[in-house]
Amino acid sequence: MENAIYTPDNLQGKASDKIQIITDPSQKELKEHGSYQFPVLVSEETLSRYTSGVFLWHWHKEIEFTLVLSGNMFYQVNEDIYYLSEGEALFGNSNTLHTGRMDKNKDCRYLSVTFDSKIIYGYEGSLIQNKYVNPLQQDISFSSLHFDLSETWHKEVIGHLQKLYEITEQDNCYRELDTQLLLLKLWRILVSNRPHQVKETKKFEELNVRRIKQILTYVENNYTVKIELEDLARHINLCKSECCRLFKRYMGISLFEYIIEYRIEKSLLNVTGSDISITETALTVGFSDPNYYSKVFRKLKGCSPTKYRLEYHTRMKD
Repeated sequence: MENAIYTPDNLQGKASDKIQIITDPSQKELKEHGSYQFPVLVSEETLSRYTSGVFLWHWHKEIEFTLVLSGNMFYQVNEDIYYLSEGEALFGNSNTLHTGRMDKNKDCRYLSVTFDSKIIYGYEGSLIQNKYVNPLQQDISFSSLHFDLSETWHKEVIGHLQKLYEITEQDNCYRELDTQLLLLKLWRILVSNRPHQVKETKKFEELNVRRIKQILTYVENNYTVKIELEDLARHINLCKSECCRLFKRYMGISLFEYIIEYRIEKSLLNVTGSDISITETALTVGFSDPNYYSKVFRKLKGCSPTKYRLEYHTRMKD
């Protein structure tokens, strides 16, 4: 599978291969969403496909709608956390940081509709782009919207997403045309119903999101060595306490927890894909104490790195 990291089964013992989002140092997703000729990707997904039932923090320039087909999930966009139930949907704006995870280790099946906004406006500088797309897409204060059926028009949005799902399941010779028509209808509903928020917060929120991305980039570039909070805070021009507070507010976990979990995820490639010793693996991803690495690994993955490696190789031979 393209852009996938294969890892052992999760704690439920499922036999399918696990994947994880592949990103660049700024956490921008590297996966293609459609093609240049037709920049739309409609796909059915399950959280159980991802290691630990979580797709990690990432962002992309494309806009995304998510429709829960079965189960429930926690979905966070920037600092906003949503609980999505079956039949509910979510809009995620361009360039927003987002992550999703299982609720109580129970799987969630969902539809992901990701597209470049040019499928709506056609060409750069068009009237459609300037009047109907840019004002919404460039509004940093409008990062997401939960369609929870609390408004009558939410049902219409969900209905169009369900039709997009039906199109992908059918052998439809007009699939691209029908898909574009439905996306235009979705955009028309969104433009006419989006809440008008206070614009004074726009620049402040934009700065915060930029700082979060700078922190993520810093961690990506330095996770193999000791990260000093003072150096990181200086890098984004904040004091140490404000740096930690900002990160916790947006990411939902402390900066320390994020760095530890990020290092564990980065270590999986060595654990499963090489013969490098566990001690060396720990040192490679920034743990100075291999015993502490094994302790954290067991806490997050449910078993020791050695057992994780053994189960992976055993399964690959089957």
